[in-house]
Amino acid sequence: MLALVCVPRAVTPYQTYAAPFAEYEDDWRLHRLQRYFGRTDAPVGRVAHQFLAVADHWGLDWRLLPSLSVVESSGGKAAPYNNLFGWDNGRARFDSVTDGIQVVASRLGQSHLYKHKELDALLWTYNPDAGYARRVKSVMRRIAPAQ
Repeated sequence: MLALVCVPRAVTPYQTYAAPFAEYEDDWRLHRLQRYFGRTDAPVGRVAHQFLAVADHWGLDWRLLPSLSVVESSGGKAAPYNNLFGWDNGRARFDSVTDGIQVVASRLGQSHLYKHKELDALLWTYNPDAGYARRVKSVMRRIAPAQ
């Protein structure tokens, strides 16, 4: 008797909405991110439009993921395995920087651990270190003041 074992391939919805650069080319937020990352010589400046695409898709503050990447990896300067965000205590491995952005954004946008939380509560869940939220919010303000 022959047994057939099927392993389903995971469907990754976060891969379906990556926006091309042209969609954000004239967006003032892109220019703010590029200017900030340019001043800090951060490698993630080249994918700044992806931060905007995922923020728009998941309803996140557009400054959140870029700020997390600055605090966790100096904007990609120290991001082993394309893990800009220190995800899973730095153990997570992503196929690309863009993949990491998409995965973390999808978790922040849809996981019951993060979804619908105010910024301070979300950051506390992300990293409960006493000064963590302060550091992330400081970077957010440097990118652009709250709206």
